[in-house]
Amino acid sequence: MQRLNTPLDQPTPARNVESATQRLDRLLHASAAPLTKGLSPVALALAVADWAWHLAVSPGRQLELAGLGAQLATQTLKDSVPADAPIAGIGEADEDPRFRHQAWAQWPFSALRSGFRQSETFWQEAGRMPGMSAHHAEMTQFFARQALNMLAPANWLVSNPVVLQDAVASQGAHLLQGARHYMEDISGAGSAAGPRHLPGRDVAITPGEVVMRNHLVELIRYSPQTKQVHPEPLLIVPSWIMKYYILDLSPHNSMVRFLVEQGHQVYMLSWRNPDASDHDLSMSDYLRLGVFEALRAIAQIHGKARPVHAMGYCLGGTLLAIAAAALARRGDAQVAGADLLPPLCSLTLLAAQTDFSEPGELGLFIDESQIGYVDEITRGKGYLTGEQMAGSFQFLHSQDLVWTRRMREYLMGEREPHSDLMDWNADTTRMPARMHHEYLSALYLHNALATSSYRVDGRSVSLGDIEAPIFLVGTERDHVSPWASVYKLHHLCEAEITFVLTSGGHNAGIISEPGHAGRRYKIDTRPRHGAWVPQQEWGQGLESTSGSWWLAWHVWLAARSSAPASPKAPPKTMLLGAAPGDYVRQCYSD
Repeated sequence: MQRLNTPLDQPTPARNVESATQRLDRLLHASAAPLTKGLSPVALALAVADWAWHLAVSPGRQLELAGLGAQLATQTLKDSVPADAPIAGIGEADEDPRFRHQAWAQWPFSALRSGFRQSETFWQEAGRMPGMSAHHAEMTQFFARQALNMLAPANWLVSNPVVLQDAVASQGAHLLQGARHYMEDISGAGSAAGPRHLPGRDVAITPGEVVMRNHLVELIRYSPQTKQVHPEPLLIVPSWIMKYYILDLSPHNSMVRFLVEQGHQVYMLSWRNPDASDHDLSMSDYLRLGVFEALRAIAQIHGKARPVHAMGYCLGGTLLAIAAAALARRGDAQVAGADLLPPLCSLTLLAAQTDFSEPGELGLFIDESQIGYVDEITRGKGYLTGEQMAGSFQFLHSQDLVWTRRMREYLMGEREPHSDLMDWNADTTRMPARMHHEYLSALYLHNALATSSYRVDGRSVSLGDIEAPIFLVGTERDHVSPWASVYKLHHLCEAEITFVLTSGGHNAGIISEPGHAGRRYKIDTRPRHGAWVPQQEWGQGLESTSGSWWLAWHVWLAARSSAPASPKAPPKTMLLGAAPGDYVRQCYSD
């Protein structure tokens, strides 16, 4: 298979000779990366300059903001006057969970809360300036929110009444315990506190065998749990940003275990954790060594005439959509070796974007300056570290993942017990420098897949060529793959699409096992060549179904499968060891 081409046929970064001046710039930028959390200072400076210059030449806008600031300050002063009774509208009824304790309704904490909320209102308005680029306006508002989140009165001992009450009630014991937690964390011992869920022991324990291994992936075939199974196997393509076993956590919430217990023959890709020698692995390598070689191995077991259900999660779903479009490509240039691959009888995409025109808050950090900055960071090591990726996601959710957690752990002495999902989230992986550049540039920056300019084997692929029915899942509170962005596949492809909108976020909404309290979803099917329904109108009139969408997916898969039959065992020559295999246990220090 040839190299993937970017939309403009631009060369992707490879390890070539750099001049002394280029090396100087790279080392300077890489050394500054820890201070900027991997964010380009130039990109942020340009956004601030865009805002400041437009504000400077707009005296009318300055007067508007001054009037708004005076109005909000007046309201804060009113709340600063001690009242005989708690101020109505705050406390337990507050829309911000940080201030829902009734103690926030008492002066002077009600005034602190009011001042903070008025500041949020001001900067939400002030961050928008007529004439600014939309990208810079979104960046300005986002970083204003981040600064306010850091300064929120809920984060500090003297301004948080809940923490003060807890400190008095515990006679300082919780503060002392919080100080111990802080010392453990800065010394590195905190991450080892408490029992952890380990792959092969506590999680990723669904029985199976590795049936294919190459430089990039292991293919796991899970042992059937029923006497008869649906003949069409199911290939799962997880994202390589994290370890695959988010789909095979503990037995009670393992999607893989649920599927095999329903009579499906499940295969799972387990991505290798790349190192410095993998600097030049490309998106084309991930497509060829990942999806296509896995399909070829499945064909060796079930026969190449046996259709395959395929499911992709997050970035794995995007890669799977590329693969499906390449295999379905009309004309005389299909994928090299496609005659050895089985056809796809259905496609399931979970929280996976195919149109990146509105990618959510993650798109704030993707422009030419940011991509160039990341290229320089990764050039020396050959990969983007798991710590850097985890830091970016924490930055997106700083209110919950940083400040609220630190308040509980350091000021109230509370440690969250290790959960399987928490330990999976800490089990980070790396991304090769070249592949990382290609997917940021081609997908996020140029939106090549949605515009049919993404190339495989030298020719563009189009999602419009896909004819297999699609099961598409979005989650209500997804900041990584917003459901409105996931939904855009409807206008890129005229295949039958069953769309599910489920409660929860990017991970919790997908790991929604039967019996999980509070889960709900809406589901509807657009027939092949059906009418286009705008995202704003989708779901109107649909009743919300309580429970797990997994059950609806199982019914959907079964309806598109043949009658159950005896499972097909792989030849002994393909058995390379028991699940979860070797790659999932790889953990390199960065």
